[in-house]
Order: sequence, then structure tokens, then C-alpha cells
Amino acid sequence: MPSTKATLAWALSFAPSTFAAAVPVKRATSSVVSGAPVGFASGATGGGDATPVYPTTIADLKKYLTSKDPQVIVIDGQYNFVGSEGTQKEQACNAYQCTPENGGQALLNTVNGCTTATYDVEIDTAAYQGIQVQSHKTLVGKNGATLNVLTPTALPGKGLRLVSVSSIIIQNLKITNLNPEYVWGGDAISLSNTSDVWIDHVETSLTGRQHYSFGVDPNHYVTISNSFVNGATKHSATCDAHTYWGEEMVGTDDSITWFRNYVYKTSGRSPALSGGTLLHAVNNVFEDNAGHLVEGGGAGARGIFEGNVFKDIGTTVDAGFQGKMFGATAGNAGECQTALGRGCEANEFSNASGLDRADTGFFKDFNGFSIVGAGSVQSIRDEVPKGAGATL
Repeated sequence: MPSTKATLAWALSFAPSTFAAAVPVKRATSSVVSGAPVGFASGATGGGDATPVYPTTIADLKKYLTSKDPQVIVIDGQYNFVGSEGTQKEQACNAYQCTPENGGQALLNTVNGCTTATYDVEIDTAAYQGIQVQSHKTLVGKNGATLNVLTPTALPGKGLRLVSVSSIIIQNLKITNLNPEYVWGGDAISLSNTSDVWIDHVETSLTGRQHYSFGVDPNHYVTISNSFVNGATKHSATCDAHTYWGEEMVGTDDSITWFRNYVYKTSGRSPALSGGTLLHAVNNVFEDNAGHLVEGGGAGARGIFEGNVFKDIGTTVDAGFQGKMFGATAGNAGECQTALGRGCEANEFSNASGLDRADTGFFKDFNGFSIVGAGSVQSIRDEVPKGAGATL
């Protein structure tokens, strides 16, 4: 068990760089990994068959994640980063209807977003700054591994930052308590200029901003699967105990499989499908969204949504969405053959508006990608919420 407890979270700053995506080549993966990567990230191998290491302190964990060597890292228990990097003063403003004291969020002025009067606040540095994970890393949690301490005081944690890296596997972790009172206080997992990334069975909660944040630089061959986006929060920008900041997919040429995830209690950006992102959203359960679910201002964004369950959703697609989208129904499911090599599974809607878009002009863009199989909504409706997150 670790001698120092731990948590993961962070804010993000993306450093633009050029990353040439190569077609993934399958190599050996470690036996500590459960299952195998699927979908667009089927070529991800992480640290390969490197001898596993078992960090016992937060210093060990940082050392292994940031080293230049391939690593298979197994963590056991809770790692508490709170206070480990001190605190820092920032300016904030009350940009939303509710203040942090009244169940809302303040906006940190770190990117000069405040247009009203600012005031000084003190935030936890560890939660604000993420661990910069290097290429060829496998990080697997065992026995309830948590990058944060789950206490009533909601101690801040630490997130993971993947920038200009390739071949990453992250499995069976919880990431939580990332300065949730403040927008820009911390993102759970941020990616920019990456390739071959598989994130599986991860629970994210109580974030300062995004659960998953994709930067402008391309993220090729990414799969997020069996994960729990837990939007329940005491600090809501929409003042209703729902997080607004879900998944921001804004890369210029991202390719993302979003598979068997449980997205719960959000009110926006679930996802924000924009930029030039190519998304395959299959067999997910989206539940209890108080605002709009899918949004996006980029005309180059494209997404196939199939075999998903939409339950208690305020607005499924925001009226301002500008991308291309195909929502599978019983009537049009056969059209997916040209994109996926098989028919689609129809989506299901319960107290939710439909995905009334059936664009097909982008189907050729799926050529060459590994396509995950899909189950019926009847087979995943109850199973996905029970199995998503750090449940292995």
C-alpha cells in the first residue's frame, strides 16, 4: 500500500507542436491490463511488456509517469496529492449566476476570460497542474486505486496531461476533486497532439473544468471505453448540481471511439463535438442531462451515434450545432455499411428528444479505422451504468 495517499487532476495548457500519426502496429501488451484496446485505439500497447513497477509514494508515481522509458505502472490504493505542491494565488470573477458559496463556480482569470470585477483566491497547485505523462506508458489501478482521497471535505486531486505523446494505456482509476469551485481549476484528462491512447474503466468527478479535454492539435487513434463521467457536483456553473464541462472534442483532426461509457448528470459539452473531430459514439448511456447534450461550432466535426441510450435529456442536440451527424434508427441502420462494414444499432430515447440528423457524406472518412462492434440497446441499457468506471 502507498505510504503517501494520492489523487490526480489538473488544468491544461496546450503547447502546439506537429505530430505525424502513423497507422498503429499491434505489439505486446502487459498481462496486468484487463482485456485489449478496441476501436480506433486498437493499436495502443502502452508500456508494452516492460516489467511492472509498483510505486509506493506520489514521488514514485510521478517519476515513472514522466520518465522517458517504457513503463508498466501498477498502483494500489489512494494517492493523495493535496498540499503536496503547495497553493497559489489567482484572480477570479463571478461569471456565473451562482457563486462557489452558493453551489456555483467562479471563473479563474488564467486565460483572461473575466469581464467583471476580479478578486484573489487561493487554489491547490497539485490539482491545477497535471502530471505530464510520457510516451509508452501503461497505468493500471488495482484494489480501488484513486488519484484523490474521497472524503467529505472533497480534497483536491491530480489529473493526467498527455501532450505530444503516443502509446498510452490508462485503466481502472478514479480521478476526482480538482478545485471544483473554479472553472479552469483542473481537468481530469487532457490530450493534445497524441496517438494510440486507450482510456478504459476510468471514473472522473468533481472537476474544475473538463472531464476530457482535447486540444487543438490532432489526437489520432483514441478510444475511451467503459468509463464513468460522473457530473454530480456541489459546484455547478449551471446552478443545478450538474456539471457543464463534460468532453471537449475540438481537435483539428481527432479520431475518437467513445464506447460503453456512462455520462451522468451533465448540462452541456457531453460532448462538445467541434473542430475536425471524427467520432464514433457507440453503446453509451447518457442520463440526466439538465441542459443540452451535444454541442459544437465546428462545421468539420463528424459523428456516428449508434446503439446509445438517451435517458432524461433536456435537449439532445443544441440548436447551434454545426457539424455532421448520423443518428442511427431502425429505419436507417443499414446505411452504416459503407462506413463501418456493418449495419448500425438503433439508438433509444426515453424522455429525450431524438438525434434527427442522418448525414452520410462523411462516411468515407471511417475508411482504414478499426471499428468496434455494437450491441443492442436492450443489451447495454442496464449493464453499462453498472460496469462503467473503476470496477475491475
